[in-house]
This record gives sequence, C-alpha cells and structure tokens, in this order.
Amino acid sequence: QVQLSESGGGLVQAGGSLTLSCLASGSIFSRIPVGWHRQAPGKERELVASITNAGITNYADSVKGRFRISRDSTNTVSLQMNSLKPEDTAVYYCHTYYAGSGYWGQGTQVTVSS
Repeated sequence: QVQLSESGGGLVQAGGSLTLSCLASGSIFSRIPVGWHRQAPGKERELVASITNAGITNYADSVKGRFRISRDSTNTVSLQMNSLKPEDTAVYYCHTYYAGSGYWGQGTQVTVSS
C-alpha cells in the first residue's frame, strides 16, 4: 500500500510560481510512475504531468513550458509551476499505481488570482 500526501498549494497572483510536493510512504516510490492531476470546479480531473520510473516526463499541452515534474528524493515528487494563470486554479492531486492498485493523495488547492 502507498500513502500520498501533497503540500505546497496556496494563493498566488497570475504570473507567479508555486512548487507542489508529493510525499509518499515506503521505499518503492522511486521505482513507480507518478502523476500530478488537477480538478477545477465543475470540470473533470485531468492529468497535467507525469514521470516514469525511468525519469521520462510528459506534460499536458496546457502546461508545457511552464510546469516541471521531478523526483527530489526516493519518496518525493515535485511539480514546479511557473507563469501561473487563473485557469490553473484547481485542486492538485498526486497519483500512482503499485501492485495493480491506484493511489491518490488528498489534494492541495492552488488558486491563481488575475
């Protein structure tokens, strides 16, 4: 079982930056893929960035060039968000798969004011 905990959300003005962190329990986190998803009010949850166990990253078109996902340690994955826009406002969730099951964190709110 994997437990995920996100942190780093908050209120920021448009054009600003935030860094989100996903802290995982256990030592297997560095060997499994991790994704950052977000869900805005009234919208479906969407994948914004992911990183494989080999370090290959992928980004949604809406965040390419502005967001960067990285593994900071064996049990932490970060999402660096730059040039934030009001449309980036959402609850951001960390997600991973392990042993056939998916795991979500509780989410962290990001609000970008115009």
